[in-house]
Formats: sequence, structure tokens, C-alpha cells
Amino acid sequence: MFTGIVQAVGRIVRLQPLEIDCGALELADVAVGDSICVQGVCLTVTALKPRGFTADLSPETLRVTAGLDRMGEVNLEKSLRAGDRLGGHLVAGHVDGVGEVVRREGGVIAIHAPAELARFVARKGSICVDGVSLTVNAVDGREFETNLIPHTLGVTTLSRLQPGVRVNLEADLVARYVERLLACR
Repeated sequence: MFTGIVQAVGRIVRLQPLEIDCGALELADVAVGDSICVQGVCLTVTALKPRGFTADLSPETLRVTAGLDRMGEVNLEKSLRAGDRLGGHLVAGHVDGVGEVVRREGGVIAIHAPAELARFVARKGSICVDGVSLTVNAVDGREFETNLIPHTLGVTTLSRLQPGVRVNLEADLVARYVERLLACR
């Protein structure tokens, strides 16, 4: 589990196997087999490197996500441990769908969500965009808006978001469980 509070911005430096340079992310407490959220995707550490780690990517992971198939900056978060502070919201690192940025006006960004995910997006609810926990401010059909504050822009990869950019989306876990419970009634 994760919180959607990015701990560092790293960089994909190799694609096969995927190798991440972790930048400022401290890895002293990370071991092979641990989980690290990379751009919103929970990955298993397969080897530790002097400046980062490697992880295997399945064809399915590459098919249902965005941003792990190219070199570049990525958001990083180590998994939660019992007793850790939960600053964002509960995030599994299981991407529900890939959305597309449709508009950016100052700190407001609008994203078009896939149809199967849109029903889980609620005004004032939580959404994870490229591994970042954000609050939804408005919803109109499959499009939702969120605000990007200067701090978030400075410590994540979200400053790169412009119309046409594809992003990894994960709906709030609670919303998914509520839907399942209601469907079983």
C-alpha cells in the first residue's frame, strides 16, 4: 500500500530490465522483493543498484499503463509500513486506467478518464494521477478537474502535464469496494 505522497522524483535510465535511478530516494531500508510505486504503478524490486533498482515489467503492465516505456522522470514512493503516517489516501499502485490531459489553465488541470473508471471519480473525492494523491474538484461526465498547487508541481513530475499527455489513474479504493458491496445486494 502507498499514500500517493511522492517521496522523490527518479529517472528511468534503462528499459530492459527497467532500471530506475532513484535520485534522492533513500534505499537503505529497501530489499529485493519490496514494492516501490513508480509513476503510480506498484513494482517489485528485483535488484538494487548503486543509485537505484531494477524491476520486471510484464507486457500486460506496459499495455495498461503510461510512462514506463520511455526514459524520463518518474514519481517514486516506497510502500507503507505499519505505523506510517497516511498523508494522502490509500493507494494500491494498481492502475485502473490511462487518462488524457485535456486542459491546463494555471494550477487547474482537466483529465478525460476511461469510461470504466469515470463512475469512481467523485467531486471532493480522491484520485491518484501518476502516483500522486489529488482531490477532485469538479466532475463532468468522463472529465474531471483537480488543482495542482506549487508544492506538488515542484516535487513531482506533474509540472510536465499538458493537453494530450497520457496519465496513469487509480480510483479511490473505498469507491471500488462500495460499488462491489452495492452490486452484491
